[in-house]
Amino acid sequence: MKNPLQPDWLVAQKDLDAKIWSKTARRNKAGALEVGSVPVAELVRKFGSPLYVVDEEDFGLRLTAVKKAFAEAASKHGTQVKLYYASKALLTTEVIRWVIDAGYAVDVSTGGELAVTLAAGATGEQIGLHGNNKSLVEIGRAVSADVSTIVIDSEIEIERIASVAGAQDKVQPVRLRVNTGVHAHTHEYLATASEDQKFGVPIIEVESLVAKIREHNHLKFLGLHAHIGSQIFSPDGFVESANRLLELHARLLSDGDVPELNLGGGFGIAYTQADKPLAIKEMAERIVSAVAAKCQALQIAIPKLAFEPGRVIAGPAGMTVYTVGTTKQVKLEEAGANRLYVSVDGGMSDNARPALYEAEYSVALASRNSDKSQQLVRIVGKHCESGDIVVRHGLLPQDVGVNDLLAVPATGAYCFSLSSNYNFVPRPAMVAVKSGEARLLVRAETEQDLLARDTGYESGGER
Repeated sequence: MKNPLQPDWLVAQKDLDAKIWSKTARRNKAGALEVGSVPVAELVRKFGSPLYVVDEEDFGLRLTAVKKAFAEAASKHGTQVKLYYASKALLTTEVIRWVIDAGYAVDVSTGGELAVTLAAGATGEQIGLHGNNKSLVEIGRAVSADVSTIVIDSEIEIERIASVAGAQDKVQPVRLRVNTGVHAHTHEYLATASEDQKFGVPIIEVESLVAKIREHNHLKFLGLHAHIGSQIFSPDGFVESANRLLELHARLLSDGDVPELNLGGGFGIAYTQADKPLAIKEMAERIVSAVAAKCQALQIAIPKLAFEPGRVIAGPAGMTVYTVGTTKQVKLEEAGANRLYVSVDGGMSDNARPALYEAEYSVALASRNSDKSQQLVRIVGKHCESGDIVVRHGLLPQDVGVNDLLAVPATGAYCFSLSSNYNFVPRPAMVAVKSGEARLLVRAETEQDLLARDTGYESGGER
């Protein structure tokens, strides 16, 4: 009998769902989960638990597939495309090397992200700088590094960037971020192009602000930019945003070149059985075709297009492995049903998305196989918060218990990036796995690492 607390979309599956798990994730002959031909239990023994695991082969295949999808779509309509990997999704020096080796540029939004990207060996031409509150120091570092573009987010940044570029006797290419008013169908906190939010300038101000940009000899205007949200499954929002931007683009052409149009990122992925994102190939074709049709209607040339994929590359390539600590049956009288709470050794410190956005994830028993029937579970963390939920709705065998390993797929994006030390919990290690080999990307923090920043500890507690 189905548990009345179980959502309709959640059904038992014999095998791993290929749309959710990374390409090399599979169960071996013993029934244990492995990635890149390495059992996750072996990874935990070597690197600890919790553990971020990146399927390097999967990451590379997604880099190739996304690039091919947009390049082919652009080529059909006689234009080109430039892809910026959204580094906020997942950022390490090694990840950046994978990205630039695949022919991508890198989108950064802070001085820290810029520093990591440069440390990885990226050139300025391979970097674009975003951000709604870029400091003079950050702008100065970006101009000094000869970044390919800086996105202007407010009027005050025009003078700020121009003055820094002038001081270095350089001409800095810039874009202007526009709040198009298009609100993608997504969680409220993920929407970044509705009228009442911090990013971009209103459409009605664009032409006057572009005129100000063009007045500066040390600025070169490349074009407009918009980002309509995140975890988007349909091209409709991109198409509407592009239509509005292209009408502006056409008017701006009367006073000078506008060589590019950046439509941002936000392409969604499947976290659960309920998620059905459009394939990236079809997404690219429909967006670029709509741009071409609008340009034809406006009787203008199709500009070079730019996009900023992040989650769609990094998300499915990652998983997080946890160890079960306790289990607890909770009887819910009103529902007339039980839910098994399974507590693991991580939580909202390594994956804040369920707490921030009520994000849903999937889960599987990783260390062994089981022929027991499945039951409804909620995977929770070890933090002192009732909202510390890792997987809100999951199915695990009836015999799940202490010391079992659990794997949560699709955690490659915005989990490591949003991680914290809440409750003074050290952050996990991150490993890349490929062809039977595992290597450390980021070592696990220790309590000693956290204490090292405490000046009271450094002074021996003396006052």
